[in-house]
Amino acid sequence: MTETALPLAGLRVLDISSFIAAPAAAVVLGDWGADVIKVEGPEGDPNRRIMHDSSNYPKSEVNYPWQMDSRNKRSIVLDLKQADARAALDRLIAVSDILICNFPPPVRDKLKLAYEDVKQVNPKLIYASLTGYGESGPDRDRPGFDATAYFARSGLLDAQRYEGGPPGVPGPAQGDRATAMSLVSAILMALMHRMKTGEGSWVGTSLLGNGLWSCGVIAQAALVGAFLPHRPPPDRPRSALGNIYRTADDRWLQLTIVRADKLWAPLCRAMGLESLIDDPRFATEPERRARAGELAGLLSDTFATQPYEHWREALAAHSVTFGVISRPQDVPDDAQAVACGAVVDTAIPDMPRTLADPIRLGFASPRVAHPAPALGEHGEEVLREVGVSPQEVAALKASGALR
Repeated sequence: MTETALPLAGLRVLDISSFIAAPAAAVVLGDWGADVIKVEGPEGDPNRRIMHDSSNYPKSEVNYPWQMDSRNKRSIVLDLKQADARAALDRLIAVSDILICNFPPPVRDKLKLAYEDVKQVNPKLIYASLTGYGESGPDRDRPGFDATAYFARSGLLDAQRYEGGPPGVPGPAQGDRATAMSLVSAILMALMHRMKTGEGSWVGTSLLGNGLWSCGVIAQAALVGAFLPHRPPPDRPRSALGNIYRTADDRWLQLTIVRADKLWAPLCRAMGLESLIDDPRFATEPERRARAGELAGLLSDTFATQPYEHWREALAAHSVTFGVISRPQDVPDDAQAVACGAVVDTAIPDMPRTLADPIRLGFASPRVAHPAPALGEHGEEVLREVGVSPQEVAALKASGALR
């Protein structure tokens, strides 16, 4: 399939955002054919430097965060604090389809980048807003990151903790990428609305809203006054059949047996514990729950006698529901990740493979990832496309409005 046949081909997207959640949404639109123009300030998006600046990122000679979150984009640098730069941006807004912005509301107001400002320039524009905590309320102006708004504020971190232990710590940008897909969904609905009515619109989402949605079971339970105590440790779980176990080669397995009445006997056979099938201590699910610690001890001792590969084959042979707790270093060799289209080849010389966005279409395949842009690499090209003359470009550069 040619790029012109991709479903979003012909759409121009202005990515006026930084770091990860909002730019990741722009990546997805670009994957499916949109022309994404990244509008950066003179210092560039901090995501260009985050691997070096953050202690939570694995270090590499490859700037993989920037390549993944800015593939297939073009870059223009405009100092939006200058009136001439802001006027140049309006010329881009006038011919664009989508504008993505994640600046805090006070910054948008200062730069005249709120929806009410830009819709005067282009009434058909779709304005996609990403915030930490939402567009209204006492925390609307607070900057939010996925660790603070998506994970911490939503209750996700506390919901995952073991009793007596501290809350968990998320990996970098986990909530950002999930939130990006919500913003993509909102944008696609706005495109449908525009197709039907010819009208542009405001759409948005927040890290907090997505975190609560992700924590939906626990958060909804809280709304009706239902709570669980913190998770007990694996040696005395709530259920031994929904627990983690270590294998002889220091790998971990997750048992997730929902239909215990159906899978209890197959589990025992897979583990060579046939004597437990009719053991009165564990004959019914209420008894297995009541003796969860005792049963977990038996299962734990048995899992520790063989390596993961043995248990993978044995459990799969008996159709027992389980999953290996993969390590990051397992991803490059995960054949299933390649087969399902999650790991794909690129046209980026120093990063030959990357992660695809999670959307799959029967009628199209996503664009191959090409290198992320250098800072301001396409500024003059982008402005020429919207009718800015060479003399105007020169004046913008001379004043520092265009870098």
